[in-house]
Formats: sequence, C-alpha cells, structure tokens
Amino acid sequence: MSVIEVVVAAPVDTVWEALRDKEKIRQWHGWDFDGLDAEVDHIYLTDVVEDGRTLALGGGDRFSLTPSGTSTLVTLDRAPLGGNPELDAYHDAITEGWTTFLQQLRFALERQPGAVRRTLFFEGGFPDLAHVDSRWTADLVGEPVTGELWFRSANQVGVTVDSWGEGLLVVVDAPSAMVVLSTYGLDEAAFGDLEARWSKRFAG
Repeated sequence: MSVIEVVVAAPVDTVWEALRDKEKIRQWHGWDFDGLDAEVDHIYLTDVVEDGRTLALGGGDRFSLTPSGTSTLVTLDRAPLGGNPELDAYHDAITEGWTTFLQQLRFALERQPGAVRRTLFFEGGFPDLAHVDSRWTADLVGEPVTGELWFRSANQVGVTVDSWGEGLLVVVDAPSAMVVLSTYGLDEAAFGDLEARWSKRFAG
C-alpha cells in the first residue's frame, strides 16, 4: 500500500475543515474545470466515512490527521491494488495526483489561507525546473519570475512564484507529464496574459 505524508503548519481542526468544506476543498483539490464541483462532491462528500479525524473515501483511499506540535501530519493511505480493477490501471497516476493535491493543500493553508485561487492546467513536459534549489530566478515562459522551492518528490517539483500573487507551480514528470499553475489576486488582464502565454507554450 502506498502512503503519502505531508506536514501542514496549521492546527488539526483547520486542516480537517479544509477536507470537509466544499468551498475550501476547491482551493486546493485539482484545478479549475467545468466538472470540478461534481468531482469534489463525488470524492469528498459522497460515500465517505468520518471517524474522528480520519476520512475514508469511497474509492478506498483514507486520510488521517495527527497533531504534530502546532502543525498537522496529513497521511493518505492509498487504496491497495486489486481492490478496484478499473482504478488499478491508473494507480500510479492517481498517487501522483494525490501528491500534487496534498502539496496544494499545504500551500493553501500555509501561504494563502482563505484566499481564492485561479488555476491553469496543461499536459506535457516542462523541464525548465529540473535544477531549482531554494530561492530561484528565471525567465518562465516569457516572464521574469522569482520564488522558492516548495517541494520535490521522485516525479514532481513545486515552486512558488511571487508574481502570481504568491502562487504555486507544480510540474509532474511521470507517469504523465503535466503542470498546474495556482494563482491568487491577479486581475483579468494579468490572468489572461498568463493563460495566453502558457497555452501557446503547450499548443500542439
């Protein structure tokens, strides 16, 4: 069984609310698309079992929250292989998805508590962040940016981007290459420019 863990610098009750309140879930789960509300309902609010600060999802994954000083250890136990043949084929991709989402949860609670995010999602490789370490400065798809390393895992890297209202960029290398941009407080013109440049980068 795969286990994903992340320590969030927030109290257990705050993290639990972020797992149970639909609007708060939308600020860290996945990315913006027409079916996001339905996806949140299906995963977190339908066919789930709460037990203290444990949340068992209908697909077999289980969240557990444990106090760690003033922070919270979030543990996600993945559903074992063989329990759902339809999902088994996507097991590794779902595990990487959860890794992204838990880091976005941590970011939302630690850096952007209560804020509303706007996101962009693209499929494809993005090797530009392979050597980021600590603070970084780069020309990122035509934009001079600064930020810091947020996390690194076997198949992912996440960096903050100051000019996105302090936002977050997550790059996933495998099993499917993709990027997720989380932005905060950008006006329509700035967000539109960001979307246009990144869409061109990943076009065809």
